[in-house]
Amino acid sequence: MNRVGYGAMQLAGPNVWGLPEDPESSCQVLRLAVEQGVTFFDTANAYGPRTVNQLIGRALRPLPEGVIIGNKVGAERGSDGSWIVDGHPDTVRRQVHEALADLGTEASELTYLRLVGDTPGAHSDVPMEESLGVLVELREQGLIRRIGLSGASPQMLARAQQMTPIAAVQNRFNLLDRSGVQVLADCEAQGILFVPYFPLASGRLSGHHELTGPAKRLGATSAQVALAWLLRRSPSTVVIPGTNNPDHLRSNVAASGVAENLTDVEVARLTGLVDESKASLDQPTPAAQSDR
Repeated sequence: MNRVGYGAMQLAGPNVWGLPEDPESSCQVLRLAVEQGVTFFDTANAYGPRTVNQLIGRALRPLPEGVIIGNKVGAERGSDGSWIVDGHPDTVRRQVHEALADLGTEASELTYLRLVGDTPGAHSDVPMEESLGVLVELREQGLIRRIGLSGASPQMLARAQQMTPIAAVQNRFNLLDRSGVQVLADCEAQGILFVPYFPLASGRLSGHHELTGPAKRLGATSAQVALAWLLRRSPSTVVIPGTNNPDHLRSNVAASGVAENLTDVEVARLTGLVDESKASLDQPTPAAQSDR
């Protein structure tokens, strides 16, 4: 697949709630992504909730050949817009069926189970094995083809693999937040796709001094260099920047070309901004969600 994917969170209304002001414009951005060669789309039942999946279904049904949608289940939205991890088997099963209906597909190419392993202090009352067992059951029924994890600790990934092969893991990871580095290493060693969310550190990378030099040399933006670094940091990585702006979309897709032209020295300097040997899950979670 194209290693620059598309994160669909921003297609919802304000605070990732309801429909956007111009749903047709959002559909046009999705179609443009396909035209630009994007083959991987990231979404979730909780975006909207459900409205983003419905927009994707409206814009891309039937899915073009080679396009994969990774959908997250196991998270709900409170009436106040809060984000709630809910891995109850009934919730997981219901959300898989809702996503298939909203996206207009007979089977999910990739369904992630949302966990709390990359959120300091968070916990779930439902054992992961109970939630994951539902996805295994639905895969056996032909409704899911691949199973992934979102927000997994290294221990959770190992436990999950005792039950089923894991195709992809989506954790926080970017130039400033390396808390997912051990999971990334495990994915590299085991041939698992690693999909970093908040790839642009929720806007905190804008104008970062270490990005401006390579950006100026290459005639690129700081955001493109940050995405390019992720692509160079590991061959297991697929990035999912999100936008509802056509020009930003084109710029994001072009980050793959920027990655090819970053020098090894520039990559090493960017990698050295954080001591990855000391990175852990106790790093703060970004409050904004502008780049997922």
